[in-house]
Amino acid sequence: MRTFIRKGAVMRLPINTQNMQFIVATLPEAILDFESKQPRIDSNGQPLFAVGLIALGTDGAEILSVKISGQPKGLAQGSLVKVAGLLASTWQMGDRHGVSFRADGIEPLGPTRTASAA
Repeated sequence: MRTFIRKGAVMRLPINTQNMQFIVATLPEAILDFESKQPRIDSNGQPLFAVGLIALGTDGAEILSVKISGQPKGLAQGSLVKVAGLLASTWQMGDRHGVSFRADGIEPLGPTRTASAA
């Protein structure tokens, strides 16, 4: 496992998703800049999206908001997905701190469900 240290105590930690399942809790939503209200973009000019995922592991479940570059296609609420390159990053702004999640890709597993098929 590689650990990256940035700006003092900020760290990026890769997450092994091999023995985990992910379910879409909320559909992709564009991430907007707080001040300008314009879509935020990554270093390659791709818009950033957030997807709410339920992460199921051997120790229980957690709901994560996962950022991804570009709008993921074919996701439906309640569907199982594959998450590639999941990374947890610590952050700190003043006296606030936390962990954010980013993924290289989020893809549906199997056919996409539609409202009429549910």
